Amino acid sequence: MTSLLLKEFNAFFNHLTGYLILSVFLVVLGLLVWVFPETSVLEYGFADLEALFVYTPYVFVFMVPAITMRTVAEERKNGTWELLMTVPLRPYQIILAKYFSSVIVMVLAVLPTLLYYFSIFQLGSPVGNIDTAGFIGAFVGVLMIGAVFTAIGLFSSALTDNQITAFVIGAFLCFVLYFGFTALADMLSGSALVLMIEELSLSYHYESMSRGVIVSGDLYYFLGWIISLLVLTTLMIRKK
Repeated sequence: MTSLLLKEFNAFFNHLTGYLILSVFLVVLGLLVWVFPETSVLEYGFADLEALFVYTPYVFVFMVPAITMRTVAEERKNGTWELLMTVPLRPYQIILAKYFSSVIVMVLAVLPTLLYYFSIFQLGSPVGNIDTAGFIGAFVGVLMIGAVFTAIGLFSSALTDNQITAFVIGAFLCFVLYFGFTALADMLSGSALVLMIEELSLSYHYESMSRGVIVSGDLYYFLGWIISLLVLTTLMIRKK
């Protein structure tokens, strides 16, 4: 399984597209955090990285499906999927290898944003005047959202042999899971079901973690989505 994971990881960086996806992600976040007046931390006047964690999920909606869109769809299009299924690996091992290779790419994309923390740490008055606990909680939350989006993207890639279709489906599902339940709860304001619906949303649990408190309930929620999506993907490729 490790060899397949490394193969998938290397395959992502064998194309210019891989570097382009990560570069666009970092450039967009950099502009939002440091340059655009409406969101720049330099204009905000406080040692706070709220802009980074508010807008990262928005960028993830498009970036993560772009990372995962080729994982299964390209194999099917090139006719190599049947060959892959003959290797001495169980279907779930193939899916896990593809999943974790994409997760590693996602984590590598996020890691450079740690420099933002150290920059704000130094810019604070006095130096170090930053909510470190809040940053850690939000950073872990970002990684968990990325992990769930990766599972969604892999699931979407297994639905089709067209990368663009996989990207569109993945981006749509990521958007719905992050924003959809919250929007529905707002529409049903005053209903007894509001809290229950809100708790189904990724954004609800992410905002909870961004306060600096990482509780087991939030982690179980994210892991529940990841496991469920990977199981569905495995069942799907078995049927096909």
